[in-house]
Amino acid sequence: MIHVMLCDDHALVRRGIRDTLSDAVDITVTADVGSYAELREALRSKTCDVLLLDLSMPGRGGLEVLATLKETDELVRVLIVSMYPEDQYAIRCLRAGAFGYVNKAGDPAELVQAVRTVAQGRKYLTPEVAQMLAESVAKPVAESPHSTLSERELQTLLKIASGRRLSDIAEELMLSPKTVSVYRTRVMEKLGLSNNAELTVYAIRNGLV
Repeated sequence: MIHVMLCDDHALVRRGIRDTLSDAVDITVTADVGSYAELREALRSKTCDVLLLDLSMPGRGGLEVLATLKETDELVRVLIVSMYPEDQYAIRCLRAGAFGYVNKAGDPAELVQAVRTVAQGRKYLTPEVAQMLAESVAKPVAESPHSTLSERELQTLLKIASGRRLSDIAEELMLSPKTVSVYRTRVMEKLGLSNNAELTVYAIRNGLV
C-alpha cells in the first residue's frame, strides 16, 4: 500500500485529489493538510511514502518546504502538484529534489500513475518535461534571469504580476510589508527592472503568470 499525504492550502483541491486517489486500490491518503505547520504535525504521527505538495502556499512556499524536507524527512518522496506551467517550474522543482511535477489541470489518471512511479523511487516526467530535459542536454541554453530568484523573490514577483498590493502580499506570505518591499527591490535588481509595471510585463512575457 502506498501512503500519501496532501499539502495544499485549498480545501477543494485537496478534496478533488483525495477523490481521484480513492479509486486506486493500492493508494491510501493518510493526511491532507493546508499548511507547512500542519504537515510537520502529520509527519510526526502518520506514515508518508509520497507527499503531494502544492507549489504556492501562504507562508512557506512549496520549494521552501521541499528544501526543508530534504534535511528533516529525506525518505519522503515529493511530487509537486501545481497550477503553474511545467515549462517554467518543473525543471526548477526537479533540481530542488522533487521526484516529479504534475499540473493540476492534467488528467486524473496521470496523477495516479505519477504517485505509483514516485513511490517506487523513480522520477515521474511528463512527456513535456522529458522533452525539455532532452533539449537542455542536447543544446544547453542560457538560464533566464528569473532562474536566479530565490523562492521568496519568485513568489513576490508572481504576486506583484497578479496585481497584489505589497500589503496583500505581506499578509498572504505571513511577512511584514517591509520584508516584502526588500524582496521586491531584490527582484528588480536581479531582473534589471525599475517598477511594478515592468515586473508584470516581464512575468507575462516569460509565461510566469
